[in-house]
Amino acid sequence: MFAWHGKILRVNLSSKTIKVEMVDEEFAAKYLGGRGWAIKYLLNEMDPTTDPFSPENMMIFATGPLTATVAPTGNRYMVVTKSPLTGALTDSNSGGFFPTEMKRTGFDMFIFEGKAETPVYLWVNDDHVELRPANHLWGKIVPETEDLLLSETDPKARVACIGPGGENQVLFASIMNDKHRAAGRSGVGAVMGSKNLKAVVVRGSQKVDVAHPEELEAYCKAMSKKVGDVMKAGGAMRVYGTSYVPPITNEMGILPTRNFQSGRFEGIAGITGDVINEKYLKKPKPCFRCPIACGRETKVDDPKYAGEGEGPEYETIAAYGSGCGIDNMAAIIKANYLCNEYGLDTISAGMTIACAMEMSEKGIIPKDRIGLDLKFGDPDAIITLTHQIANMSGFGKELAQGSFRLANSYGHPELAVTAKKQEFPGYDPRGSKGMGLLYATSNKGASHMAGDLAYSEVFGVPRKIDSLSLENKPELVKRFEDAFAIIDSTGLCVFLSVRYMFEDKVELWPTPLSEIMRLSTGYPFTQQSLLDAGDRIFNLERLFLLKAGFTIEDDTLPHRMLYEPLPEGPGKGHVVELDQMLPRFYELRGWSQDGIPTNDKLKSLAIAEYQLK
Repeated sequence: MFAWHGKILRVNLSSKTIKVEMVDEEFAAKYLGGRGWAIKYLLNEMDPTTDPFSPENMMIFATGPLTATVAPTGNRYMVVTKSPLTGALTDSNSGGFFPTEMKRTGFDMFIFEGKAETPVYLWVNDDHVELRPANHLWGKIVPETEDLLLSETDPKARVACIGPGGENQVLFASIMNDKHRAAGRSGVGAVMGSKNLKAVVVRGSQKVDVAHPEELEAYCKAMSKKVGDVMKAGGAMRVYGTSYVPPITNEMGILPTRNFQSGRFEGIAGITGDVINEKYLKKPKPCFRCPIACGRETKVDDPKYAGEGEGPEYETIAAYGSGCGIDNMAAIIKANYLCNEYGLDTISAGMTIACAMEMSEKGIIPKDRIGLDLKFGDPDAIITLTHQIANMSGFGKELAQGSFRLANSYGHPELAVTAKKQEFPGYDPRGSKGMGLLYATSNKGASHMAGDLAYSEVFGVPRKIDSLSLENKPELVKRFEDAFAIIDSTGLCVFLSVRYMFEDKVELWPTPLSEIMRLSTGYPFTQQSLLDAGDRIFNLERLFLLKAGFTIEDDTLPHRMLYEPLPEGPGKGHVVELDQMLPRFYELRGWSQDGIPTNDKLKSLAIAEYQLK
């Protein structure tokens, strides 16, 4: 079986049993891999109403058919499980070097069930698989954990692990691989911690066979030449990583500022990519076989915030920076380092602190409850509170529940800027209307990685569209959501995929991607079969949510986005007119106006067996 090994590793942590299972080509092609395979297994084998922290919650690590191939950026894996933060499905994505090494073990996917009695880690060395004790690793931060694991397995192995954040079941704890790369959102690290699984260590020598190797290599080289500035030595992504974005979103008036009270930050000059490059950058760092190198190796010498590591990316700058009213880049970088070491999602951590800052300034949370006079713009506060969150100490115990629960516990739910209980990423949808519809309809709560319409509304990829117009936004959101489901399932990074895998028009018709999949797998993929697969995967995820108890009432946005107009910028006076977009979105999806996939829709996607009773 080309590109897919066709092998799944199933690990029951309760019984300590390890099994190898096979999948056939028909299944592989119908659900693509990665995110698609994972949701199929979750729907088949798990009750969606399961408590996320119960042993019955399954957690899946899944690569795609293009992971570890010559396809540019073919180096991603997904962590799919039920989220403790949202109660919904989540699929958290990461790159680095771990995904390729995982695929080279000869397995496409790892399934974790149950809960270990005491801490363990999984060691996979090709077909040698074992669970090992991890008591000596419990309580250690991510870098220490990885160094110890490499010393007792293989120095060339790759590690995905949790830090104290996951062990303490912070609701937005992440899984870190290669020390600095994060499967970050929705609390996948907390699920791993609830299972007493400290780490997964992989070492592989299995070649990933492709059907037409010479043709694939030539095709990928030709596609890479068409990408443009994003891959050139002087391109913004190569020079700045994603830190080139804050001035752009600030100019558009959609940069999260002081818990989304505004979209423009007066301290923007302190949080740009130029500041990072001039003061803190050591060198760009790519994931395996990536031509972009958007990662940043940085170092801070200021004794107050001293450290060394990776980051920050745009989302971290938006959350810990403008989101908290902070223009001190050294403090933002330090907070980023801490999140990586403890294993925390920087978006939810930063925006939860921002929510607390607003409530503190408004007198909703008393100073003695927090332990400090918490105000926007305090760089030391974000450091103190990040430590407290990861260690579940002091006020950090409340922050570790996320901003939705924090704001609700003090009687002010309107101050939590979340969708399905997950904190917004770095685009204010009042000035980027497509992002608003995306946040509301995403199967995993507010997430730019669910179908980032900012590519077109903000960056003009594949082409620029009016961010304040409602025209065609339901059509575009559906197409972007389906496109991201395809990309996540094939094992690619979206940074290049939206540019080089799709034709140069906003409809995202996947001509190059279908050809690369055909050359890799030998399966006769077409444009339409890929689009159908993306639609199929998205609908399976929607069914999971409905079975978990979600309804149309959950396809919404927070009070601030619907009723508090932007105070400045090009979108001044705008809110998100969600009620004008949702009915058309449901119609395009083939759903009822209650947001439920119709039987005819499920039949058309060949998943009629999942009809709701």
